[in-house]
Amino acid sequence: MKTWQKLKQNPALWKQYFIREQVIKALRSFFDERKFHEVETPILIGNPPAESYLDVFETTLLDRHRNPKKAYLSTSPEIPLKKLMVAGIGNCYSITKSFRNTEMQSHTHNPEFTILEWYRTQTAYTKIMDDCEAFILHINSVLGHGTTLTYQDKSFDLSKKWQRISVKDAFKKWARVDLIEFFDIKKARKICAKKGYAVTATNTWEELYNQIYLNEIEPYLGVDQPTIIYDFPGSVAALARKKPNDTRFAERFEFYIAGLELGDCYGELTDWKEQEERFNTELVEIKRLGKTTYDYDHDFISALKEGMPEASGIAVGVDRLVMLFADVANIAETLFFPVEDQFEK
Repeated sequence: MKTWQKLKQNPALWKQYFIREQVIKALRSFFDERKFHEVETPILIGNPPAESYLDVFETTLLDRHRNPKKAYLSTSPEIPLKKLMVAGIGNCYSITKSFRNTEMQSHTHNPEFTILEWYRTQTAYTKIMDDCEAFILHINSVLGHGTTLTYQDKSFDLSKKWQRISVKDAFKKWARVDLIEFFDIKKARKICAKKGYAVTATNTWEELYNQIYLNEIEPYLGVDQPTIIYDFPGSVAALARKKPNDTRFAERFEFYIAGLELGDCYGELTDWKEQEERFNTELVEIKRLGKTTYDYDHDFISALKEGMPEASGIAVGVDRLVMLFADVANIAETLFFPVEDQFEK
């Protein structure tokens, strides 16, 4: 049954779906109070950021003479916002649509989704951690729930500091793996094989890492209390700045509540040479994986050459936020027009 049919049949459902507009209003009030600039970013773009873990939507742009040019649907507003930071906009945010392919048949994904990104200039990524705690509490308060958030019969006290744990400590705590030892790919293969994972000579280090992270770490995150997991290996943080005291790790964190991954933050990489090298590495990996190939945004590299201020920023899935505050277990129950409604057999 289509969503519009459900709503017509059961008008009580409108309350659940209207949580979205309340959440977005609360987000805007949070950033407006802090004097951030809201930016409209493009959805149709010429070059997506090179990130091998994503699948892009490719289309064709025609000029008035019907000459074709490849175009893509934006996977995030990150690159446009960073160009504006180079230009001097300062602290900014965007709430916009983004698109990522192969994200169907999941309770937490929709190929077309709403994303919130915000950036602070001259600010460490740890400040964004504080923002996350504050804006979740802000939304909960605006919705009239005070400091207690309830999701799927489990309550969380938002007045308390969140759990913060490094990826290194999480590997030790939940997977019983020394991540420093795991950085050696030969040892990583042995560790994964001993644990019973499928291991081949062609596995990349990232594939081995993800087997453990997704199966033995992520299921514990945010389950008993909101959790920030931070300082990821540099190879799984394509646009993040490396930690100056240990370049094997990057200034990246994710936050989870009730088992939902809600946001992904970077201390932003501003070195254009390193960014270009990482993009080229990602393009090779995209081709190896047999995904849609494209060139990266060279204009972004030109912007970085001009000089981007030190900054930290985060991407947050708004639809998952709505799931959380509407207390529903399926992202489709937050959308008037989920992908399943549009492409049913």
